[in-house]
Amino acid sequence: MLTCDHPLSPDRYNDRVEDHLRVTEFYHASQIGVVQNQKALVNALIERWHPNTHTFHLPIGECAVTLEDVALILGLPTDGLPVTGMTMSSFSALEAECLLQFGVAPRKSECRGCCIKLTWLRELKENMQLTNELSIQSIGHYSWGHLYRGLCRASRYNCKEIDGPITLLLGWAWIRLPYLSPLPRELHSFPLANRWRNWERGDRKYRYLNLAHFRKAFDELQEGQFLWVAYAVDRVDPNIIPPEIYM
Repeated sequence: MLTCDHPLSPDRYNDRVEDHLRVTEFYHASQIGVVQNQKALVNALIERWHPNTHTFHLPIGECAVTLEDVALILGLPTDGLPVTGMTMSSFSALEAECLLQFGVAPRKSECRGCCIKLTWLRELKENMQLTNELSIQSIGHYSWGHLYRGLCRASRYNCKEIDGPITLLLGWAWIRLPYLSPLPRELHSFPLANRWRNWERGDRKYRYLNLAHFRKAFDELQEGQFLWVAYAVDRVDPNIIPPEIYM
């Protein structure tokens, strides 16, 4: 199998789009490339997650993904308002909210229960113009990168899927447990998730590690193998961290 592996520079945007991304503080996250999932590792982590404490229970103690991890792995703001709101329990409430926010509403066939199908949202995105500067600026006042709800839902015995920022979960595991990570490809890039952009190209064997491998690794975890202080200057070059994230 032949592969063409060119080093690609970060995506460039129209200047106006880049300005909007920086105002909303999504610019750094927009620079994250494709980070291939490792399903066996995710499954092993979910098995160690306790919904009551919102922590992973490991032989060396309890640990969790923190706001510091969100800021450095994804480059997202973490000191704003929480992203939350009411759950729409009826189609009429959902319709009214969409009319208020977008000026248009989906048909019942474009929804499933209280959820809107992504096809409708993608079509809306294609036809929507960014004209409200105030709404765009307000996005930067929120704290993003939520993961706990997805982990709690996935830890149920009858759940077969997980949602939420899986890149954050993988990046956290690979930074905190470096001996369980694939070979990093870009050590001096930010956000830190980009260390493992397209990791499968340089570490093909890692993608085939199974659940039993990671279960055994967690069962035999020793003190010193988990990095409680993962972002010290000897591990992450402070010069690559943008000032607004470093603060």
